[in-house]
Amino acid sequence: MAFTEEQLERYSRHLILKGVGVAGQKKLLEGKVLVIGAGGLGSPAILYLAASGVGTIGIVDGDKVDLSNLQRQVIHANEAVGMSKAESAAKRVKEINPDVQVNLYPEYVTAENIEKLIEPYDFIIDGVDNFAAKFLINDACVLAKKPFCHAGIREFYGQVLTYVPGEGPCYRCVFEEIPEDGTVDTCSTAGVIGSIPGIIGSIQALEAQKYLTGAGELLTGKILTFDGLTMKFRTVDIPQSSQTCRVCGEKADIHVLKKEEYKVSGCHL
Repeated sequence: MAFTEEQLERYSRHLILKGVGVAGQKKLLEGKVLVIGAGGLGSPAILYLAASGVGTIGIVDGDKVDLSNLQRQVIHANEAVGMSKAESAAKRVKEINPDVQVNLYPEYVTAENIEKLIEPYDFIIDGVDNFAAKFLINDACVLAKKPFCHAGIREFYGQVLTYVPGEGPCYRCVFEEIPEDGTVDTCSTAGVIGSIPGIIGSIQALEAQKYLTGAGELLTGKILTFDGLTMKFRTVDIPQSSQTCRVCGEKADIHVLKKEEYKVSGCHL
């Protein structure tokens, strides 16, 4: 593919960047990334994926924009209150970069629809805020052999893990089972400072960009944690998949997605 004059100017900082360059920018423009959740994490991820020229971005979210979202969900504006989050996010993408094709899915992920949703995409971003949905995304991606980036946030803290088939443990290897409701705080119950999802969601976008271009090292086989109170990043190595993992272990018992396994509520991150 040949770049237009506008693209040469728009992506000029990529084109001179070692690790991206012309070949890498072409990969971004040809890339397809699905972002599940257009909230706190999804907002910066979508913004940076669009600005960088990822050619196709899918946005999955069945929620509507609420005034309380605007403290952290930076892709949405005041006038979007009451609007579908997927539609609001898509509108902003087009304002940022007309090169990008946006596929809208104004629905929540379920065991019935997730396999069809992820199938056309090269990389998946988990931007949801409830554990059942996170386990569902993990299990679907592992079974479909799709790379994805998990993130979680609350209060002043965040964590990121990237899964690539055959290159390290999955989310379920580390966290094993969906916690009972109310036993673990989320940002919906404990709160979150508005900039934390911006930091962590931007890291998710970077993981997608690195995967598509082949630049650098991904967060496979490790978890990156960030403490905003002390401004400390920490990387914890998890070099091997768990043999007892229910979806990728030696005695895995999850081979198909069953709705009774995942009690998924909405994504309000």
